[in-house]
Amino acid sequence: MEPLRIVSIGGGTGLSTLLHGLKRYAAEPREIEITAVVTVTDDGGSSGRLRREFDVLPPGDIRNCLVALSEDEATLSKLFQYRFSEGKGLKGHSFGNLFLTALTNQTGDFAKAVKVSSEILASLGRIYPSTGANVELEAELENGRIVTGETKISKSRSRIRCIRLRPQVCKPLHETLDAIERADLITFGPGSLFTSVIPNVLVQGIPHAIRRSRALRAYFVNLMWQPGETIGFRASDHVEAIHRHAGLELVNVVVVNTRSITAKQRRKYAAEQVQSVVNDVDRMAAMGLQVVAEDLLGEGDIVRHDPRATADVAMTLARRARMARRKVRVLGAG
Repeated sequence: MEPLRIVSIGGGTGLSTLLHGLKRYAAEPREIEITAVVTVTDDGGSSGRLRREFDVLPPGDIRNCLVALSEDEATLSKLFQYRFSEGKGLKGHSFGNLFLTALTNQTGDFAKAVKVSSEILASLGRIYPSTGANVELEAELENGRIVTGETKISKSRSRIRCIRLRPQVCKPLHETLDAIERADLITFGPGSLFTSVIPNVLVQGIPHAIRRSRALRAYFVNLMWQPGETIGFRASDHVEAIHRHAGLELVNVVVVNTRSITAKQRRKYAAEQVQSVVNDVDRMAAMGLQVVAEDLLGEGDIVRHDPRATADVAMTLARRARMARRKVRVLGAG
């Protein structure tokens, strides 16, 4: 059997969590073929500094995906995540970010630097930036302000009306469009809605490619509100924001968590007045969305998706999509 093809779209910690869970299915005997499409709008921390000083795409989210898919999680992966705690000009930088920047300058192409890094880390999947253009994120807030830069957008306290890329016209890699066309499952998230997920569907050509694909298209809803982005958002609000920005209805399956967060976790988030995302199942059903509900909460004080449980849901959806495509082919042949 050909491996199931999964394209995962997003950025930040959420995407790398899903990829880490999927990785075990990509090892021999290989059940899946993973393609990660990663947002490149980060302008803070080490990534932001390198971006401003060397005019390269931000490497941080890509680095996390490389490590998440790395076959060897020992020395080399740890080295990529190593962050300098001191040193003039080095403090705050991670080795992996510096490595990707150096390789980009050497090859003259960020996507090629990512490909070479994947080979070095023996990554069990392909990783592509959502665009090769050096784009910035711009948000229009409900109070009328225009805020430029992912870091400033995340810190704003006024609700986001819409976001856009600058420049607005930017193209994806051909490899990304090809992977989307061939996919059995396309996933969005989990991760920051306005700064990790939506920027990918603002890239010219990606929304239409997703809509044309015969893949199942699943959104993994965030577990908690995010300050500066999604305070008060229900699950359906997340999906509506994706569709509004893409200009197309892309999602047909919504994956939500059923397990309640603990009292200890609630206390941790209470200071920022952050609560769990409400799974308004009836409203999503009225939108024509299929809802998949599973226990997806990871262990620990920080509220995060469990990599294994999240990946298991993705695998179930990918298998179902492959079977549906086979039925269509059989009926067509008959």
